[in-house]
Amino acid sequence: MAFLLLFRSSMKIRNLVFATDFSRASETAGQVAREGALEMGARLHIVHVVPAGSDPAGAAVALTEIARRLGRGLVFETALLAGRAAHEIVSYARDKRVDMIVIGTHGRTGLSRRILGSVAEAVVRLSPCLVLTVPFGYVPEGSTTTSDLPLPAVERCIVCAGNTDDLICAACRDRIRGRLSSESSRRNAPVGAGRLPSGCARRAGPRWRSRAA
Repeated sequence: MAFLLLFRSSMKIRNLVFATDFSRASETAGQVAREGALEMGARLHIVHVVPAGSDPAGAAVALTEIARRLGRGLVFETALLAGRAAHEIVSYARDKRVDMIVIGTHGRTGLSRRILGSVAEAVVRLSPCLVLTVPFGYVPEGSTTTSDLPLPAVERCIVCAGNTDDLICAACRDRIRGRLSSESSRRNAPVGAGRLPSGCARRAGPRWRSRAA
């Protein structure tokens, strides 16, 4: 595979991070990370980030299962982090002196991308090391993907981490729409709208009256 040309170069990859969100988009990225670690004899770090304040129990089980399958024949370790995904991934890579991060991309477009941004893009921008992004749906020629390795189903809202069949749950969609609507209204409001002239008080009617001296 083409990506192995990098691993065969004079650059030494000793520590390789695979950042996963347990989605289908990250399955192939996991296989790419595994094969790269095998090729270079690198330690594989399998990392997942949960939103701050959320219950990590389900994620811990899923991470252990993925590590058991991807880590066969490798030296590996796992890390379950909490906070903003891109920030935590980059901080972990810096602390561990990682040589490369492998991360899948979801291929989001439109409103979802504008609101939520792209974790992969942020990691590329902030990372202290090389980042290999694996496109959604990419299947390496002649290679099995992690879809052949049953993964635990984790269906969560990517905003609040609550249970949902959608990318963003209905409650979060309503909150996001409400915020966007409020921001749009503020931007379009006339300058000074809703403010009273100095020394005046509002009354029920279209006119102003001065306060008594």
